[in-house]
Amino acid sequence: MNNRTEQQAGVLYAAFSYILWGILPVYWKLLHHVNADEILANRVFWSFFFVAAVLFFNKKWSLFTLTMRGLAKNKKQFAALAVASLLISINWFIYIWAVNTDQMIEASLGYYINPLVSVLLGMVFLKERLTLMQYASFALAGAGVVIMTISYGQFPWIAVSLAISFGLYGLAKKLIKVDSAVGLALETLVVMPLAGIYIGYLFFQGSSSLFAGSWTTSLLLAGAGAATAVPLLYFAKGAQRIPLATLGILQYIAPTITLILGIFVYHETFSMTHLLAFTFIWSALILYSLSRTKLGTAMSVRWKKEKEMHM
Repeated sequence: MNNRTEQQAGVLYAAFSYILWGILPVYWKLLHHVNADEILANRVFWSFFFVAAVLFFNKKWSLFTLTMRGLAKNKKQFAALAVASLLISINWFIYIWAVNTDQMIEASLGYYINPLVSVLLGMVFLKERLTLMQYASFALAGAGVVIMTISYGQFPWIAVSLAISFGLYGLAKKLIKVDSAVGLALETLVVMPLAGIYIGYLFFQGSSSLFAGSWTTSLLLAGAGAATAVPLLYFAKGAQRIPLATLGILQYIAPTITLILGIFVYHETFSMTHLLAFTFIWSALILYSLSRTKLGTAMSVRWKKEKEMHM
């Protein structure tokens, strides 16, 4: 397979993964009658066993056990793994809860903001430098958040919590250099015992929806593992084949699909205030994306030179 064909395949894999993430709320809506904490516990529990099966059939189980032994000896990486597991669990819980309480529009806002939060975290923790255009994109996104806060009298904590938890998760993942499928197996393994205990507790309390309610609900809860892992595995296949800039543009597919579902399928309210706030944030993303192109880099260099001349 030549480089061009490889990149085309990468775009298809990555786009498919983002489409799956975009329509995933439909899956959680099918479980609207189940509490978010029980859905999360099943998502974590069955994700581990699904990914473990994938590793076994792809002959990567030895890599998994080898990586696990290495992390056990490296306290810094093990701590990063534990933090990543906690953050992604928090992110999943907030997202499931938001979807099943008819707040998909705000959830989509969180994933539009996320790339900007990730850059900000890189600046704070990794000492990465920002360009003038990137600073401007933060100002625009901040204005969008302020508009929603003032209009509704409350801070859009769902959107911001999703963006920050996923941004911090990405930061923690930078410290763990492992295969993506192995990484997901390890992350879910850390919290899987707690998830299993909670599922067992609900079952013996007589309040479990797994294997105690309808067979459809049980299948959907057990299938949450595959619903979680399949997009991630396709994302990994795509990310290996295409440039980071292309991946950055494709990532807006998921929140856009979620936004469309929220408005046109589940009929959530999308007011003029929403439109104004989203316009600021979309403008921020366009500016941020432009800053990562050759034109954006050239403009930043020119601005820096002019600044130095006037000093």
